[in-house]
Amino acid sequence: MAQSSNASMTLGIIVGNRGFFPGHLASEGRRDMIAALTAKGIKPIALEESDSKHGAVESLQDARKCADLFKKHREEIDGVVVTLPNFGDERAIANTLRWANLGVPVLMQATPDTPSRMLITDRRDSFCGKMSACNNLAQYGIPYSLTTLHTEAPNSEIFAKDLDWFLAVCRVVKGLKRLRIGAIGARPTAFNTVRYSEKILEANGISIETLDLSEVMGRTARLKDDDPKVRDRIAAIRKYVSTQSIPDASLVKMAKLGTVIDTWMRDTEVTISAIQCWTSLEEFFGVVPCTVMSMMSDQGLSSACEVDVAGVVGMHALQLASQTPSALLDWNNNYADDPDKAVCFHCSNLPKHFFKDVRMDFQEIIAGTVGKDNTFGTCVGRVKSGPMSFARFSTNDRLGKISGYVGQGEFTDDPLDTFGGAGVVRIPHLQKLLRYICENGFEHHVAANFSTVAHAVHEATTRYLGWDVHTHQA
Repeated sequence: MAQSSNASMTLGIIVGNRGFFPGHLASEGRRDMIAALTAKGIKPIALEESDSKHGAVESLQDARKCADLFKKHREEIDGVVVTLPNFGDERAIANTLRWANLGVPVLMQATPDTPSRMLITDRRDSFCGKMSACNNLAQYGIPYSLTTLHTEAPNSEIFAKDLDWFLAVCRVVKGLKRLRIGAIGARPTAFNTVRYSEKILEANGISIETLDLSEVMGRTARLKDDDPKVRDRIAAIRKYVSTQSIPDASLVKMAKLGTVIDTWMRDTEVTISAIQCWTSLEEFFGVVPCTVMSMMSDQGLSSACEVDVAGVVGMHALQLASQTPSALLDWNNNYADDPDKAVCFHCSNLPKHFFKDVRMDFQEIIAGTVGKDNTFGTCVGRVKSGPMSFARFSTNDRLGKISGYVGQGEFTDDPLDTFGGAGVVRIPHLQKLLRYICENGFEHHVAANFSTVAHAVHEATTRYLGWDVHTHQA
């Protein structure tokens, strides 16, 4: 399972300064911001104090130096923090970002004044300077994000939380740009709802690599049962989930399927996948892909069923933000007469991370058509309780753009007697959300994640990627 870490993240720092304000504030502010970042394991990229006055940007030359520094580290930098320990020079800040042209998220931070220290020797005026800096960035057409409070000290608890939020924004933006998705198999004929436009996704930097199911089955047929990769995969499956009462022959098929998909994804540099299930794999291969997909999602390699490519984009966005596994669920049933609760369900390929307890079983829905022996491989269990973020993105072909919605709620412990992978969710004003989904023609699939990252996903997709995304107000 993916674990949260900032160790691999790098942020550029722009220190604002204006000459007739106290210079010591700029020096202290630079050191405070570097300390705030390094405390979280983030690598800072900033001018040295020997590179410019106080290591800040104030003049045209300072802006050039800082922009050149950022360009040298273009492939490393995930985002930029603009820190204003005093009023700052708005032109130098805007010029630095324009000339660096990194295309990454920007966080605007201003340090608060202290009422007892507002004489000329210690007065900051960052409160005012932040407005001027933001005004210039707006004029330059450079998108930026804001802290929760207008002014926050770099060493404050609230800035630490805002920094975590900003890092999530950076991960989503970086992860969705130049994303490569594997579409394995054809869209099931009965599922018009998962149609999508490759061209709209491509225009947004997301590429689709396709693989026909005939190729998958042909490659699995070439694998021998005693192939070391197959044996290793069987061992991994048994370690991952309880396989009691599952025939050995079915486990071999799952292992071969997982080996083929994993090899193809690595060879084609695909990050995430959407896979055909109903009902070709069951009829002609004799197994469901659910456990294989569950294991991928649990490792952070999100995998959606029914070739829901747009759905797996939502899974991946939530996973990037939270650094924990996502699932694709159906908005499936009402829960008794509670208008704010619903049953979310799939049959199921949910990652192990989602379950209280889980076992492998057969797919009860498809078994009635193709026979039980051809449907082993589902991950069955009750979804645990905890916070829930959800997201759905779609390619809006009529308007030529990506649309979507995000929001937050919780998985509950309410009793539920059903099969597959299922959980009860509580979302404030759920009926308003359901009306929005239906009025705007969104799909019945939704990506879910045990986290509270919906606002970070919204910020990343709307402000920096230009998508049309609605936030459900809880």
